[in-house]
Parts: sequence; structure tokens; C-alpha cells
Amino acid sequence: MFDFARFHILGRVGKIKTFEKNIRVSIAANASYKKDGQWVDETDWNEIVIFDKNTRQYVTESVESGDYVRAQGRLRQNSFKRDGETVYVVELICDEFSRAPKKKAADSAAA
Repeated sequence: MFDFARFHILGRVGKIKTFEKNIRVSIAANASYKKDGQWVDETDWNEIVIFDKNTRQYVTESVESGDYVRAQGRLRQNSFKRDGETVYVVELICDEFSRAPKKKAADSAAA
């Protein structure tokens, strides 16, 4: 039997934070729900962590804030000490990352 905890996010890039051994990318994913008969849009922000060297290089060179991206990966629970207290987090470790093709300036001028 194969057990897993995975995530799949489609959304727009917010901030990209570069560190020595990883990159953290915040992604905004929109969701809609009905409240009192009206549709309400809600934005959920998720921060993924990329450790793979090639993927980090791709993000650094090719991805900008506002780009539409797809990220998949695994969930990992972790803990660390901060100011003497244990902090528990769930990290979204990205295994697959891609960016949707950008429209060319000529395409948008013709539209």
C-alpha cells in the first residue's frame, strides 16, 4: 500500500524569497463559495518550499510576481525552537513546478 500526503496548487505568484538552500514562493489561489445567496471570492495564500537546485534556478531566472503557476508536492510536518518555545509548522515541499506560457505583446495588441 502507498500512503501519501500531497498538495496541488494553481495560482498566481506573490513573493519569491531566496535563501541559501531553498526558495520560498507564495502562491495566491482563489476559491468561491455562496454566502446568503451571493457568490463570494476568497484568496488563499500558500507558501511552497523548493529545495531542488534545477527548479530553484528555473524559478530565479524565469518566474516573476503575477505569473500563473502550477505546483505539486508533499506535505511535511516540522518543528523548531523559537525564543525557547516549540513552533510547529506544515511545510509544502514542492516536487513539480511549472509556469503557464506568457502572452506575447503582439498577441495582446491584436486582441
